[in-house]
Amino acid sequence: MKQLLIIAAILIHAPLMAQERENHPSQVIRNLEIFSEIYKNLDLYYVDTLAADTAIEWAINGMLSRVDPYTTYYPADDEDLRQMATGKYAGIGSIIRFHKGHDRVVISEPYQGTPSDKAGLKSGDIILSIDGKDIKGMTPTRVTTMLRGDAGTTFQLRFQRPGEAKPRTVSITRQTIQLPSVPYSSIMNDSIGYIALTGFTEGTAREVRGALSQLMAQGATSLILDLRENPGGSLSEAVDIANLFLPKGQKIVYTKGKQPSTNREYYTTTDPICPDLPLAVLVNQGSASASEIVSGSLQDMDRAVIIGTRTYGKGLVQAIRDLPYRGELKITTSRYYIPSGRCIQAHQYNHDGSIKTLPDSLQKEFRTANGRTVRDGGGIKPDIHSEPDTLATMIYDLVQSDQFFDWLNTYTSQATDIPQPGYITVSDSTYDHFCRYIKEHDFQYNRRTDEVIKLLREVARREGYLDIASDELQALEDKVKPDLAADLVRHKDDILPIIADEIATRRYYQQGAIRQQLTTDTVFHQAVQILQDPLRYRQILTPSNTNTYATQHPKNQP
Repeated sequence: MKQLLIIAAILIHAPLMAQERENHPSQVIRNLEIFSEIYKNLDLYYVDTLAADTAIEWAINGMLSRVDPYTTYYPADDEDLRQMATGKYAGIGSIIRFHKGHDRVVISEPYQGTPSDKAGLKSGDIILSIDGKDIKGMTPTRVTTMLRGDAGTTFQLRFQRPGEAKPRTVSITRQTIQLPSVPYSSIMNDSIGYIALTGFTEGTAREVRGALSQLMAQGATSLILDLRENPGGSLSEAVDIANLFLPKGQKIVYTKGKQPSTNREYYTTTDPICPDLPLAVLVNQGSASASEIVSGSLQDMDRAVIIGTRTYGKGLVQAIRDLPYRGELKITTSRYYIPSGRCIQAHQYNHDGSIKTLPDSLQKEFRTANGRTVRDGGGIKPDIHSEPDTLATMIYDLVQSDQFFDWLNTYTSQATDIPQPGYITVSDSTYDHFCRYIKEHDFQYNRRTDEVIKLLREVARREGYLDIASDELQALEDKVKPDLAADLVRHKDDILPIIADEIATRRYYQQGAIRQQLTTDTVFHQAVQILQDPLRYRQILTPSNTNTYATQHPKNQP
């Protein structure tokens, strides 16, 4: 069977002489024979007939799940792998979501200039059918599969726009969607360039170079590179982006693996276009892989001030290996190391389902080009630790709710005087209208304090303390009793900017949303302050002044 050959190819083609034990080849052969016999018996005698493709894929995925989260098998012509590598897919170019109230998938956010946008689709449009097939009750994943297809193919989309009596039908032609790596760039505060970078796919470095050149032509005297929530991607694109700021011939990253062919060194190959431009890089827990190569190499070379929270810690490199019958295997082949010599991989996968994290006490010290101390084993630790304000769990539930989504769509469709992004505010009267709508439409939220008190009651009962603690627990429960009206007032200052951000998204697309979000982004504003203070900027990157700076600004230290 062809599926069995795939497993054989994965195992047998591995270089057996590189294994630590001399009996490894015989173990491979023996276990492949066992697997073959098990599948043969399953196919012949199991009471139900199993699809061969499905059953073998179970076995493959079960094996790979014990390796690490990044080693993955892709069957022939898998669209996910292609989109991951290139940032492209063929479809309508829209985010969708499931609306519980309608029991249907709805349009959440059409991308500007894509088929969904050209067809006039708006946030909140309820999808009724695709080429005549009713999609009621279908999951977003299934609907996504139906919306995607070959570029140039056309289908009929029937949808209902809230507030209209009759459904609409539009003809949409799928096209190749190129997800932008730089969705927004602009001059901020008169002279500070800002670039939002969301991924590292084919052509990303070219996009960044273009945005950077345009900002410099507009008079940028410093730059903020925003890598927050950037999961990474192409290693070579990361090297090319670092090359925009670091000198020619500088080693950016090197990889080490089991096979000599996986040991490689990556150097900058051209002169930088911004060798001296003051640079701040924003990172957080969602910054991983290629994002960590860029931020880590710039930190190691003292070329940028890194601001935010510790990054994810993905120091593993994957390569694509071709398999029989046009399948492909994305496999971890090596670890990468940045200029100081540190590997920032945070987790050790033990192939038994367990994951270990290197404790801080065992992390090794390394030195930057200027002699500052940095450590391995846990992502990139920022030079300046800065976190966004935390939000109440009630707000998370509110933002994810159908009621919040519906009110925003109605408001945005009816408003005629929405300012440009960065200047959108929500008046008290608008917020009062929002609160009335939320209360009238039965918004329910999960109060974690209720769950904790319930758990505390149960533990107290089991341990025999419930009788003596009952009054206190009841008093606590009464004090934190759910009160939607009070919570909407209590959290008003946190909810207002979220509403403004969502209004910007609906009226001005992704670019407008990013610009609006920066108005209340505390991490961004801290980066602006640092870039506007040259002395402070130099102190952060100079080891002899690190202690002095920490003493003067203790709240900004990790």
